[in-house]
Amino acid sequence: MDPHMLDDMDPPMLPPLKPLQPEAPKPDVAKPDTSQLQLPKLEAFAKADAANIASSELLFVKATATKPDVAISDAAMPDAMPDAMPDATMPSAVAFAASLPKRRALLDVEGLAMRFGGLTAVDGLSFTARSGEITALIGPNGAGKTTVFNCITGFYRPASGAIRLHPPGESGPIDLHRLKDFEITSKARVARTFQNIRLFSGMTVLENLMVAQHRRLTREAGPSFIGVLRSVFGGRKFKAAERAGVARAVAWLDRIGLTQRADDPAGDLPYGDQRRLEIARAMLTEPLLLCLDEPAAGLNPRESADLAALLRMIRDELGTAILLIEHDMSVVMDISDHIIVLEYGRRIADGTPDQIRNDPNVIKAYLGVEHDVMQDDAR
Repeated sequence: MDPHMLDDMDPPMLPPLKPLQPEAPKPDVAKPDTSQLQLPKLEAFAKADAANIASSELLFVKATATKPDVAISDAAMPDAMPDAMPDATMPSAVAFAASLPKRRALLDVEGLAMRFGGLTAVDGLSFTARSGEITALIGPNGAGKTTVFNCITGFYRPASGAIRLHPPGESGPIDLHRLKDFEITSKARVARTFQNIRLFSGMTVLENLMVAQHRRLTREAGPSFIGVLRSVFGGRKFKAAERAGVARAVAWLDRIGLTQRADDPAGDLPYGDQRRLEIARAMLTEPLLLCLDEPAAGLNPRESADLAALLRMIRDELGTAILLIEHDMSVVMDISDHIIVLEYGRRIADGTPDQIRNDPNVIKAYLGVEHDVMQDDAR
């Protein structure tokens, strides 16, 4: 056939198409409400920074202000542990910690020892940190404070002794000294910060907070392998979990006053803001115990006051226990409920801020003089 003849042929007649009929809705299947899955606008969370700057405290040996202990009545103490987790809008560990009675033992350190060759850095240390309290670990340089932190968080394996966490609702304590470092974070819910800031400086402020929630987002997207696939290919469940994660991150940005800088690189923040961002990132891992290694180091008086206010909020509003290493005695005496003093790896004092402030062994450890000599000089 001549191919040019195709141009003269009529097109084939096709039967008319039937109009599409709308599909009848299924009465027994409810359509998901996606109105609540919209990404929150950061502007909606912006608030004016408060100008509450606490006055500077006197130095450690000159501090005279007293902080009365808070009396806890029997009526305020619940008779039994809660049977179920509180509202899911709060992070599970934080909500459950807030529901616990205060002064309940959360961390027990018993006979802890750590040696490096012939050097004994920690020698038979025992102490208790309670839920809903700020416990400070202080002492001169080289006293073994950071070594204790490294043993608690799994960076070091103790030579002897035991470190036990008592999570709410568990049948028994968790032996931290037997866990690997990542298991201490994931299973025991212990988070920490370091002396040197360890943010992802090239990532934005918001992205730093999202990284802390990676494990939770993957878990909420589905079972382990399916959750990973959904996180990679952007499944519907993962997107919903991601939106909820953004909302949690923005809420923390609001708490630390960095909402307007959510899209800025974390490395561009002032030093004090980076410290608070690092603490917020640690809190988004939902810890029961938050370990802070010298968080006030390098801060000016205004930044130290902001830090103290943040730590009080974490303790009072969220119920998270804090274990703190700090050399700034004005911060320690202002916010601590319980102070443990170390010298050469041993505990030399243990008590309230008022007790520690006037303890002669503590004064001698810091000043190198006897208490009586210091009192004579003061006269």
